Amino acid sequence: MNKLQQRFNPQVNQIAVSLIRQFDERVSSIPNILRLTLGEPDFNTAEAVKTSGILAIEQNFSHYTGMAGLPEVREAACAFVQTKYQLSYDWQTEAIVTVGGTEAISAALLSILEPGDKVLLPAPVYPGYAPVITLANAQMIDMDTSQDGFVLTPEVLEASLKEHGDAVKAVILNYPSNPTGVTYTREEVKALANVLAKYNVFVLSDEIYSELIYDGTHTSIAEFIPEQTILINGLSKSHAMTGWRIGFIFAPKELTKEIIKVHQYLVTAASTISQKAAYTALTTSIDEGQKVKKEYKVRRDFVYSKMIAMGFEVAKPSGAFYIFAKIPTNFNQNSMEFCVDVAEKVQLAVIPGVAFGQAGEGYIRISYAASMEQLEEAMKRLKNYMSQKG
Repeated sequence: MNKLQQRFNPQVNQIAVSLIRQFDERVSSIPNILRLTLGEPDFNTAEAVKTSGILAIEQNFSHYTGMAGLPEVREAACAFVQTKYQLSYDWQTEAIVTVGGTEAISAALLSILEPGDKVLLPAPVYPGYAPVITLANAQMIDMDTSQDGFVLTPEVLEASLKEHGDAVKAVILNYPSNPTGVTYTREEVKALANVLAKYNVFVLSDEIYSELIYDGTHTSIAEFIPEQTILINGLSKSHAMTGWRIGFIFAPKELTKEIIKVHQYLVTAASTISQKAAYTALTTSIDEGQKVKKEYKVRRDFVYSKMIAMGFEVAKPSGAFYIFAKIPTNFNQNSMEFCVDVAEKVQLAVIPGVAFGQAGEGYIRISYAASMEQLEEAMKRLKNYMSQKG
């Protein structure tokens, strides 16, 4: 072993590449494998957005922007959340363009966390938060939602806040949720806000799937407690722009002026070319998410009905593009064993629920960000597996 390996930050030894990526790589070499694994839209970026990126290259927009991003992009981003979610932010002092939602999460958490702090999260949960919390030498505390239809209740939230007391620095919300696709009604969001307003905690609200809601409309918790909320959003899911790497942080100016310091030293600034494309996405292509969600809803209904017919328990998702299904009890396998067996026996790759923490054990996640032809074939393969095992 290289002696220098022993001199790494010990917190790095406590984290690993996510199980989602590990599993996807593990099964990718299986011949004829059909992968419903990664949370990436299968649609292409809109032509107008791509054209803006091409023009930016041709017009030599190849230099740094300011740390917070291009003024016109920040202004358009603030107008976007005002139009969509009735949120009021000053583009000059309360918005940062980030390198995707992932960097936004990192910049925000590294700005606020100290060793020994606790962070509360509804579980099962997207695995991108825990490693950053660990790197900050803080502690993640799961709030298990599996008994409540994967919805965090005010009672569970309040009990957790009381139990952990002043050690709680932040609460992370992610809705619509990855991995469950479950989201919150306006009344549910307000009820959570009423609890959080009583405590001196940050609320990191990851609303990256906000444009992909099939039943009802999205309500941001920032509407009710803006002074506590660090709001994260971006264009990856709504505008099929994962590779462009554009996200946003919205927060009160007192918080933004601190977060931007960490943002600067992480990345300096987001890609200028991508920001030029993002401006078009936020203006003339503002409703791309509304177009694609119609197709996602058709896919959701198809996969949901097939999974129920096969004997899976599923909390019907009302947003994002995931099905989180409970493995039938007659299958004597944990989620990793089940998913490996499915991949090897019928060449179908889905993500084991344990990738989203212990609260996800016993479940699988299917991404229906795939064509109907692929989904039809996937359900045939899964049905074949279930019938063999049954």
